Amino acid sequence: MSGILAYLVASLLYGLIGWHFWRTRWKAPTNTAGGATISAGWERYAILAPLALHGFTLYESVFAGVGLNFGVGSAVSAIVWLTATIYWLSGFFYRLEGLQTLVAPVAAVAVLLPLAFPSLRPLANTELPAFKAHISIAMLAYSLLTIAALHALLMAVVERRLHHPAMPSVLTNLPPLLAMERLLFRVIWAGFILLTLTLISGIVFSEEVFGQPLKFTHKTLFGIVSWCVFAALLVGRQFYGWRGRIAIRWTLAGFIILLLAYLGSKFVLEVILRR
Repeated sequence: MSGILAYLVASLLYGLIGWHFWRTRWKAPTNTAGGATISAGWERYAILAPLALHGFTLYESVFAGVGLNFGVGSAVSAIVWLTATIYWLSGFFYRLEGLQTLVAPVAAVAVLLPLAFPSLRPLANTELPAFKAHISIAMLAYSLLTIAALHALLMAVVERRLHHPAMPSVLTNLPPLLAMERLLFRVIWAGFILLTLTLISGIVFSEEVFGQPLKFTHKTLFGIVSWCVFAALLVGRQFYGWRGRIAIRWTLAGFIILLLAYLGSKFVLEVILRR
């Protein structure tokens, strides 16, 4: 019962933080003096409470028993937790207030997913160093590219409402679109490098366990397609100056394909086929 309570309290705290930022940032009228958008000291650190509880619940769900219990619920929850943690750390260097309202409600749902979709069995071969490296790098890559997708969505909202007479104050106080775009590509570059390492470590893991360079599945196919989409986006940015809506669309397309690569296959196998 105490374990379930930790899930519920973490979800509630995430929800309250999301509601607070929705009410004070998105729904508040624009304050030309800037007072409505200056973060109070407690706001910066308030998310640490649900993050700590979320991390505790992940530890309990993933490391319970022998091996790693890394089902689809725990996988999504871990990616969202890493995303929220990286986002919180990035907030000390960049103005990312607008993402608070997007990240918190998603985390409020994600923290409960291990309860709704528990792992059916521990993962095999979790004692192998190659597997541990592969999982760690993959989770970081997914998290950074999740941040890139959320950032792209925020850019799309800002671009759509750029000339709106009554924009939320949080949008008017964000950095200029060009600055947000530069930050987007920095995140994509970091995520792309980690995604590349994920594919390479997956090949190493396949050789170590199965004795063959690569076991070609739909998961591998979607992973490679996603890598190609992000590679094309970075090449287009470098040589053709892709920006604005083109960059946003390619970012979201690559992210959706990446979701299908891992989480989609785990959802079908564990939730639908119960395997």
